[in-house]
Amino acid sequence: MTTTDLLRKAPFGLDQAAMDWVVATKAQMTLAEKIGQLFVFHSMGQDPDELARLAQLKPAGITRNFSADVAYEAQFIDTLQATAKVPLFISADLEGSRMSLPLGTEVPNPLALAAVNDVQASRTIARIMAQEARAIGINWSFTPVIDINHAFRSAIVATRGFGSSVDAIEAQALAQIDEFQSVGVAATVKHWPGEGYDDRDQHLVTTINPLSMPEWEAHFGRLYRAAIAQGVMSVMSAHIALPAFILAQNPDAGVEAYRPAAVSRALNLDLLRGQLGFNGLIVSDATPMAGFGSWASRDEMLPEVIENGCDIILFSRDAAADVALITAAVSDGRISAARLDEALTRILGLKAWAGLHKGAPKVNKAALARAENAVAAQEITQRAPTLVKDVQGLLPLSVAKHKRVLVVTSGIVVPFFPQPIPFDLPDMLQAEGFEVTLHTAGTQPSAKDYDLMIYLFGEETLLTRGRIFLDWLKITGNFGAAMARHWHEIPTLMVSFGYPYYLYDAPRAPTYVNAYATMPTMQRAVVECLLGRKPWNTHSPVDAFCGLPDARY
Repeated sequence: MTTTDLLRKAPFGLDQAAMDWVVATKAQMTLAEKIGQLFVFHSMGQDPDELARLAQLKPAGITRNFSADVAYEAQFIDTLQATAKVPLFISADLEGSRMSLPLGTEVPNPLALAAVNDVQASRTIARIMAQEARAIGINWSFTPVIDINHAFRSAIVATRGFGSSVDAIEAQALAQIDEFQSVGVAATVKHWPGEGYDDRDQHLVTTINPLSMPEWEAHFGRLYRAAIAQGVMSVMSAHIALPAFILAQNPDAGVEAYRPAAVSRALNLDLLRGQLGFNGLIVSDATPMAGFGSWASRDEMLPEVIENGCDIILFSRDAAADVALITAAVSDGRISAARLDEALTRILGLKAWAGLHKGAPKVNKAALARAENAVAAQEITQRAPTLVKDVQGLLPLSVAKHKRVLVVTSGIVVPFFPQPIPFDLPDMLQAEGFEVTLHTAGTQPSAKDYDLMIYLFGEETLLTRGRIFLDWLKITGNFGAAMARHWHEIPTLMVSFGYPYYLYDAPRAPTYVNAYATMPTMQRAVVECLLGRKPWNTHSPVDAFCGLPDARY
């Protein structure tokens, strides 16, 4: 397929000026510059040498972990783009909550939006995210997640996806794609060929999609076909195997049936490009993941990312070493000239689609964290807290009945932070007139001392966390206390600001709330509901009872 064929067709749909830029840019590139375009590197912090390093490597782009320092981030992005020969992708995982831009508006995560169950509300949130992303220079988002939250023990899907209903996932994802791409932020559906039926994490192991092909077509096939029809610009090929597709072609495939998609010619070229007809850009998932590295050596694997159908390699532990490795693979033919050219065409084509052929726009700091966006986001966030059950008739809370409150919590766990961070909710209750005590190891709760116990959990989807569960020993700090349940003597409330399945480990907890996201605005929303000032949501986007019949009582 020629450059013209590729870029005139969906999802690119480039005009002649944009295609001329792609052709001219590609023609002027040295081999080193072409190889640099095969990479997107991770960027965070304020290393004074980073701009020089990136200028030397000449990557297609970076995925930036933005800080709250608006001045620094704006200068960094503007300088990076101003000094680049070819404008860069600035990418991010725009997933809401703790994955929101810290210099932008606080917005709910996908599972919270699925709980709100209002596509127009989700469009509002997506529009806020996209407009603020463009304002800080982001032109590519590795979202939406269209995994299916089927295996409730999965620590990796949980709050990143739109729940367990294929209908709901499709509606939410298509709305986000539309809103993102309408303002020039390329959307990415992930994680190809579909996560959520294996309860493990591809950060730690190559996971397996166990569905038969008819089942796959009814679930993930439907979702990916819908996204492609919507015009999604990119697909993230992950470290997930789809043995049913491989074994249908070769029943004797053996271990090859479990090859991760990021290096699978069959899944990327035969299934995604061939049968589903996807013409956009395929980006690998992060290559430092164990789901990638556990399959084979990096020397063998990295060239196969490109040769077997991905157009961009995502992340490196040693960027210079990876560039050298790919340079050698191009020289010795492990990466063919045809695949290199096709990948480069799609990379430059996506840049042109995003308007980068006209130059990268300057950061617009004034468009970040606008007051009207905060109001709109808070109104939607307020609709998310879900009362799963209240068999003791505890709610609403009042100072008259529940003045003395014992809060038991292990804090908010964030993958990139070395220690849990504290909840704001205890201070919010204190401001309402409650006397709040934080539980410490060795404390023996007593109805003589407390009118209410509140368990607070703050674990959203956790990267590199094999399981999320109630670790009673860690929570209580004592072997004996780990086995004690006080809700028969002290009214007890359990609130999850993240993982929605804690009833699996505490099915007899009498009052249980799912709030999906740990951000302060969600904590405020829960307080409003607890005090009866706002209504509870009763729509759960997943089976919060984990299939346990006793958990409802």
